[in-house]
Amino acid sequence: MAEIINLRSVRKARVRAEAESKAAANRQLHGQSKADKRAVSEERKRREALLDGAKRETDEPS
Repeated sequence: MAEIINLRSVRKARVRAEAESKAAANRQLHGQSKADKRAVSEERKRREALLDGAKRETDEPS
């Protein structure tokens, strides 16, 4: 015989799991010191500049 489950408790468990994953992402984002945030920002800018510098110019007519 199949196990009887309460759908409400399953929904609540799923909502709790989603909230926990969102909380973990927020802890990672907002739990950094100002120096860490600045270092991450500067690294992102450096990678974007490197990528933009490597782009090829195309001679396609508009």
